[in-house]
Amino acid sequence: MSDKKILHIEQDHYSLLLSSLLNKGTAFTKKERDLFKLHGLLPPYIGNLSQQKKRSSEACKSKGSDLERYIYLRDLQDSNETLFYALILEHIDELLPIIYTPTVGLGCQRFSQIFRRPRGVFISYPLRHQLDEILSHKRFDGIRVIVVSDGERILGLGDQGAGGMGIPIGKLALYSALAGIHPRETLPILLDVGTDNEDLINDPLYLGWKNKRIRGKAYYNFIDQFVQAVKKRFPNVLLQWEDFAKSNATRLLESYKDKICTFNDDIQGTAAVVLGTLLSAIQVTQIPIDKHKIVIAGAGSAGCGIANLLVTLIKESGISEEEALSGIYLVDNLGLVRENAPHLLPFQKKFGKSQSQLQKDGFKSKKTSFSLKETIKFVKPSILIGVTGQANLFTKEIVKMMANDHKRPIIFPLSNPTSCSEANPADLIKWTDGRVLMGTGSPFPCVIKNGKQQRVDQTNNSYIFPGLGLGIIASEAKRVTEEMFIVAAKTLAKHSPSKKNPHANLLPPLTESRKIAVKIAFEVAKEAIRSNNAKKRTDKQIEVKIQERLWEPVYMEYRKKK
Repeated sequence: MSDKKILHIEQDHYSLLLSSLLNKGTAFTKKERDLFKLHGLLPPYIGNLSQQKKRSSEACKSKGSDLERYIYLRDLQDSNETLFYALILEHIDELLPIIYTPTVGLGCQRFSQIFRRPRGVFISYPLRHQLDEILSHKRFDGIRVIVVSDGERILGLGDQGAGGMGIPIGKLALYSALAGIHPRETLPILLDVGTDNEDLINDPLYLGWKNKRIRGKAYYNFIDQFVQAVKKRFPNVLLQWEDFAKSNATRLLESYKDKICTFNDDIQGTAAVVLGTLLSAIQVTQIPIDKHKIVIAGAGSAGCGIANLLVTLIKESGISEEEALSGIYLVDNLGLVRENAPHLLPFQKKFGKSQSQLQKDGFKSKKTSFSLKETIKFVKPSILIGVTGQANLFTKEIVKMMANDHKRPIIFPLSNPTSCSEANPADLIKWTDGRVLMGTGSPFPCVIKNGKQQRVDQTNNSYIFPGLGLGIIASEAKRVTEEMFIVAAKTLAKHSPSKKNPHANLLPPLTESRKIAVKIAFEVAKEAIRSNNAKKRTDKQIEVKIQERLWEPVYMEYRKKK
């Protein structure tokens, strides 16, 4: 056995079994049981990883609900991470919806009731003066990726307080499973600034800080304390923001994007995977992106993030930003986003439509508010994207209007979990006579399209952020740039099955996720170098760096550290 597969460790006896990163369970060999005093602590049976995967898969399938399967897998992750990730990779289609969307949402809602073992770091507002102490433990020394949330806007479920920790845990599991980033290099963090969810505050089992959410200057000071502590403790870390409220998400990203290597997955990761899927659809329609009219239902951080990245892409064709903006229409809960509307947040304002443009687009009425249906009627968009969290918002009437105006309408109901999706894929196919090009935010069962069974493309951030993170870490990039998301989207589109067959899926199967992540990592690293954001390396050197970082969930041989 080569030295590469040998690990010298200090732990022995029960402490070794309690380490989720080192525990092998029944796969400890006789030699290891002798060496580390494990006899009597394990059944006499000596197995291997393959047998353990089979046993775990059967145990998981035997559970009566997705929530029970989620609990089982979280327990497995907390007891034996090598087995957990080996199982995920072998059954990725089946288990990704359990450890991530949509089931992770239920896991967040029930977090306090199903809590078993602590994972990650909880930093509550009353502990704000102990940040350095909390992050100082030596087991954090090798951390390269942090995912942080304050639990205020969990998927489409709203404020889940401390239960929002389920999201950082789930995201980082995908970094390890899909991009091979070692679990010991990942750290989930929940910033507990209270909750405005009265059900949680009144729940005697709730594990979070029972206080109304901290707002305003106190909140932003706390966030700044956190960022400064992270910069001090982890100067080379990648910090990913998750599920912050729209009023905070863009502001935090703008505040820190040039001060630390950071990005917001809800804003930028969502935008990139949508862009990649759109580029795949455009390969089918053969209509350039700058020739499309696009309506985005939902003008929060995700909707504006998608719109911003679209503007950047459209400008590549040589047109001005003003022209690029003219073809993008945002609709919020008050209707079409209008110029100078008093309720608009700073990041929304540039998408507001003037009265002169509305008249040019054919809006005859001088009304101050236009619904989604009215916007579709006048704009006649070829692309409709939903990030509202409003179930069934894309009605039969709206979809049929698009189908009447366009040969291949592109419709993406992206809200998750599944219960919040703007449309059901089967309905979209029926209402467009099978002509729709679609992607959803949550997993749906296979559908019948053109007489054949076909999987539904889940336009899931997991196609983007794991590879992006791997490329950033491998290249040692100093900052995350918008161009990185563009190249990630284009790389995803290059691997679209529809590129070879216009009737095929827009996205590759999830089983190819790790392969896609490596491709994205390579392009992201090259972009970091091209923009002088990372040390100069040849393509071959980049490939070597990426391969060196790829962790495989297999057992190593253990020897006693002298």
